[in-house]
Amino acid sequence: MRDVTPAAALRRRSFLKYSGALGAAAALSSSLSACSSGPESTNDTGDGKGGKNGTLTAVIGYGNDGSWDPTQTASAFSMAANNHIYEGLLDTDPISREPYPALATEVPSDLSGTSWKFELRAGARFHDGKPVTADDVVFVFDRILDPKTPTLAKGFFAGWLQDVRKIDAQNVELVLKFPFPEGISRLTLAKIMPKHVFSRPGAWDDAIKGKAVGSGPYRQTAHHPKSNTTFEAFADYNGPRKAAFQKMNWLTIVDAAPRVAKISGASAGAQIADNIPYANIQQLKKSGLSVQGGAGMNNLFLMFNTRHKPFDDVRVRQALHYAIDTDKMVEVALKGHGRASTSFLNESNPGYRPAKTVYAYDPKKAKKLLEEAGVKGLKIEILAVNVSWIVDCLPTIKASWDAIGVETTLAPQETTAVFTKMDQKQDYQVVAAASNPNQFGLDADLIMHYNYGPQNLWMGYARWAGNSVAEKLFKDMDQATREADADRKKTMIQDYIDVVAEQAVLYPVVHTELMTAWDPKKLAGIRAQPYPGINLLQAKWA
Repeated sequence: MRDVTPAAALRRRSFLKYSGALGAAAALSSSLSACSSGPESTNDTGDGKGGKNGTLTAVIGYGNDGSWDPTQTASAFSMAANNHIYEGLLDTDPISREPYPALATEVPSDLSGTSWKFELRAGARFHDGKPVTADDVVFVFDRILDPKTPTLAKGFFAGWLQDVRKIDAQNVELVLKFPFPEGISRLTLAKIMPKHVFSRPGAWDDAIKGKAVGSGPYRQTAHHPKSNTTFEAFADYNGPRKAAFQKMNWLTIVDAAPRVAKISGASAGAQIADNIPYANIQQLKKSGLSVQGGAGMNNLFLMFNTRHKPFDDVRVRQALHYAIDTDKMVEVALKGHGRASTSFLNESNPGYRPAKTVYAYDPKKAKKLLEEAGVKGLKIEILAVNVSWIVDCLPTIKASWDAIGVETTLAPQETTAVFTKMDQKQDYQVVAAASNPNQFGLDADLIMHYNYGPQNLWMGYARWAGNSVAEKLFKDMDQATREADADRKKTMIQDYIDVVAEQAVLYPVVHTELMTAWDPKKLAGIRAQPYPGINLLQAKWA
């Protein structure tokens, strides 16, 4: 049964509205107060000059006041930070997403069975000095798999992972429901947390607010929501990707102009920034910065309320997609840094093929579909998040829909307000927002289950889970998850994505690049990633 308590609603909104999954963070209540001592200012923990013994200063274009609980967060800031603070049994390379041993000593060589055994790295310690043991591993997975505990991570594991068992203090066994080789890359999403810290009363609330104690190369030293979070190298870390920076200060600057200003000019106060606006790319390059993009699942999507007529009619949903001049959107709003969607997946995803239904710009077809559906004089208010690049795209949607006789009103709002309405089941027609499931991996099965499923949060928002087409879709998705043959599984996933494309209940309009900028005179080893945040585990001073 779905948890409908106020705390659960906060958790649901937390992993959506403060994430790269939905773009820039909105304000959170003052109850998320600072949970450690340290500087209150974003300017007093490093001058941005860097140097071998200096502080690396980063600017993150998303809020740091979302949930920091690794089992439930989709916050761009906290997920990126947690990748430096915590370890999984295995972690994945931020670009290739290939798994490598983190707390475990090796990646299992045989993934064809239903038992994976892991030995923990000798001498691994948490940041409070206590050793990492099998009890900590079991503790985290028990939380993830507990049917009574709502976590985002449950959706990534519960379908295929039966149990996690302690063999002895340094060894654990993962028992699978069926062979599932893809699960090996998902282990990075189960960050191992100290049982002696987070089993205490109220500790999970502390984790939501920003308390972080891991075994990774950096330990958190201070956390100030809406301002900054600081880190230092963990001296006792003995894992594979050691800290190259003695101290780091990550600033949260959601607004584009001050974020760009912080990394540019003679008085630049940071060496790296993510979420660079497309309009500033050339300016930053001319000033000597490296600016690179990563193309992936970052997308603008439309979600329809299927209980609000006429959006229960698939022809209406299709018509509104066909009507959008996506080439104009890419040229004007995205400055060429995007592509019209030809599938739910982006074109570089390993599981991609063009969907059978591709919404190429076709206003005549859009008008015909509306006529077939018997729809005249339609008026639509687009409820949209106020993420800057989404707002830039909205005028193209309005002009396109107006052109086919659909009177369109734009209503961009704080992300908080949009998803409070969703949680409260208020009426709406269409939502326009941003999503990027690549935060969790490239696995098509994972990506699709993040968005679609009978108990899925998004399907609750769209009011579609009880539809007969949806019920068959969900069964097909589960069958694809269980399919042992890799080629057959890929085909099954592609086939049900065709259904998702045809139904257009929640579907991307464009896939975009995410841009990262850094000073190459000060930093080396930076790789721009196609999802929000930064990863500095292989970076160093230049």
